[in-house]
Amino acid sequence: GFIMTNREILIKLKELRALPNETEWVEFKEAKNSFDFNKLGKYFSALCNEANLKNKKCGWLLFGIDNRHNIVGTNYRNNRKKLDNLKSEIAQQTTNNITFQEIYEVFSKNKRVIIFQIPPAPKGLPVAWQGHYYGRNGEELSALNIQEIEQLRGQRDNSDWSAEICKNAKIDDLDQNAIIKAREEYKLKNPNKKQDLELWDDVTFLNKAKLTIQGKITNTAIIFLGKEESEHFLSPALAKMTWVLKDDKNNSKDYEHFGPPFILNVDKLFSKIRNLKYRFMPDRTLFPIEINQYHPWIIREALHNCIAHQDYSLKGRITVVEKSSELIFTNLGSFIPGSVDNVIEMNAPPEYYRNPFLVNAMVNLNMIDTIGGGIRKMFNIQKERYFPMPDYILKNTKKVTVKLQGKVIDESYTRLLIENKNLPLREVILLDKIQKGIHISKEENKYLKSKKLVEGRYPNLYFSSSVAKAVNKKAQYIKNRGFDNKYYQDLITEFIKKHGSASRKDIDNLILNKLPDFFSKKQKKKKISNLLNSLSLGYKQIRNIGSRTKPKWILLKNHKK
Repeated sequence: GFIMTNREILIKLKELRALPNETEWVEFKEAKNSFDFNKLGKYFSALCNEANLKNKKCGWLLFGIDNRHNIVGTNYRNNRKKLDNLKSEIAQQTTNNITFQEIYEVFSKNKRVIIFQIPPAPKGLPVAWQGHYYGRNGEELSALNIQEIEQLRGQRDNSDWSAEICKNAKIDDLDQNAIIKAREEYKLKNPNKKQDLELWDDVTFLNKAKLTIQGKITNTAIIFLGKEESEHFLSPALAKMTWVLKDDKNNSKDYEHFGPPFILNVDKLFSKIRNLKYRFMPDRTLFPIEINQYHPWIIREALHNCIAHQDYSLKGRITVVEKSSELIFTNLGSFIPGSVDNVIEMNAPPEYYRNPFLVNAMVNLNMIDTIGGGIRKMFNIQKERYFPMPDYILKNTKKVTVKLQGKVIDESYTRLLIENKNLPLREVILLDKIQKGIHISKEENKYLKSKKLVEGRYPNLYFSSSVAKAVNKKAQYIKNRGFDNKYYQDLITEFIKKHGSASRKDIDNLILNKLPDFFSKKQKKKKISNLLNSLSLGYKQIRNIGSRTKPKWILLKNHKK
């Protein structure tokens, strides 16, 4: 996932142009002005799969170059934002939402060339476009043949780091209290095995709970049950969790690190988090709702997800940052399902985990409810508490960050949820994006409008007045819709009457923050100019006795309010 500098990419361009034509993991296209999106997706799938089969760090697709490798230039998506949007557009229709590592725009001989850097298919996972696998046959785009699909799928068997055996580790390297705790949790998870459990010695139990393999200590066993000093068995990988307390200016106030045994230390970390009481008044009642900032289940689930999905080979830590009203969880490694929408729409376990052995052990140790349903449940619990949804921040392909809010952001969102207890999760997630100012698509906007949940001019939306009225939210609604002109004109004339005169700055200060939120700054200024014009020219109520650039407005003598 390396990103190249401009100089490096120009050198790369030279190298790629020097390759023979039928290189399966490189493709040149003129794409003078446009290129069929569907075809781009097929090439993406093919170059992903070929880069893996040919053991390359990445595949390459180049626009603005003809098939004799001459630079001809391209106008394809001549705007950086549109070019970058391709990443998410392609991700929506590929396996696990895999997309371009990077899209470079370079100029060679004053001609624009676009270079798409394409990741190889992950081990054990051929990459499809719209459900079909593509490959290359020489220069031709073709369906990936069965042997190649099998070859890609077969790579998976031996790539689970969490199942690897720690060569010199023995059962004495495991913490006795951790094993006792593991037995208790196993009993809760498998009540029907209670009798057997009492007869099993530790070796048998660890094999049955799938923490060891035929008595041999795995990386997973060290992570969950290892003594503190046993961590070196995992080297060069790292198993560490860190809790950090920060103030709202981001200064660290306190911290603590936790290594193995995770099964005990998860509780220690959990008890560090100050889960304060939070009060909010729904519909202005005298009885506030008192609620913990975070639901304990969600904190555990978010932390357990970090442990399940951490890429331990990246030698980093799992972190939990606590601020006054948010918790931020981070683990290293890409988000395998690709997008949160995927997880929530599918509501099913992903077909592939980074640490299958470890995840299976967590199920047996009662640390994960069901494989795959946890994220959706986190969203549902927040919805039932009328709180903001968890935020998944996936910009960095090497880490996953989850943010939990411990406060209400916009009361009208909270009221909307209280009034409409049966809103589907999908709608709540979109409404949550609106309260956080996150962009939603035009289709999503249409969908929410058809449900009468939002109003306003896209993309500046606000929660709908029909709902707002029901929940005493008139003030916010009016602020968005704006008042009628008379209201503003009266404010201006009253001000001048009281102070004798008004500069443009006075009037701006008076009116700007009362204009609708979805007006731009420029629109607001224009609106004020129009109001002043109508008062002076139309209604002849005020007059400018200053200059054009430095106006001084006074009331006309004959106008008595």
